[in-house]
Amino acid sequence: MKLYLMIVGKVRPPHNHPSGNLPVPVYLIETDSGEYILIDTGLSQSLVGKYGHTPSLPHMMDEDDNVGHQLATLGIAPQDIRYVICTHFDPDHAGNLASFKNSEIVVQRRLYHAAIKGEVDRFRMTEDQWGASGLRFLLVDGDTEIDPGVTVVESSGHAPGHQSVLINLPHTGPVLLAIDAIPSQNHTDPATRPIEPFDIDESLVRESTKKLNDIRQSEHVALTIYGHDAEQWQSLRLLPEFYD
Repeated sequence: MKLYLMIVGKVRPPHNHPSGNLPVPVYLIETDSGEYILIDTGLSQSLVGKYGHTPSLPHMMDEDDNVGHQLATLGIAPQDIRYVICTHFDPDHAGNLASFKNSEIVVQRRLYHAAIKGEVDRFRMTEDQWGASGLRFLLVDGDTEIDPGVTVVESSGHAPGHQSVLINLPHTGPVLLAIDAIPSQNHTDPATRPIEPFDIDESLVRESTKKLNDIRQSEHVALTIYGHDAEQWQSLRLLPEFYD
């Protein structure tokens, strides 16, 4: 099994945020059986280059950043993806779901229902993606093994039905993709971590932070990858390199 990491754009942080521009990641798993699992789809390809003439736009993306372009460097097309694990429907995570109509889109049932019921205003920005005709959703409830060694972990709080991913790699060991449940190394303490502007439920954020910390210990996680940690992402192996 291999895990590829991609940066598919950047986000300007909120005003007065201490960090610089934040990476927007997408992840690709090549399973032992030769199938592909994509985790998130990044920013919409419609945003390519727009930041250059719209300085107020928070999202920055060039043609080479697009997830389809990066997959193509490995000789992979959207129709080659068996599963797309969508962690939640924010614009930097679900911007290209409609490009993967041959895939099963794995989401928490709670997330899907929150979207179709209009519980989260910002999900309307990606409704053309998660609401596109022809998509095949695989709705799961809680922690679920999707493929041998690949488990989605329910981690609500940032959004209802948010999910992280635990991957058991043969050489590296268990890798935890915390996604937006723990967006950086500064958010690892459940009691004192900051609550970010887009975190919807503070109590669930802290509960999910503790849950992921417990998993790190119980599963002897070798590497935790934080969703938008600019400093950490400078040190990680990026596509075409991989973890195995």
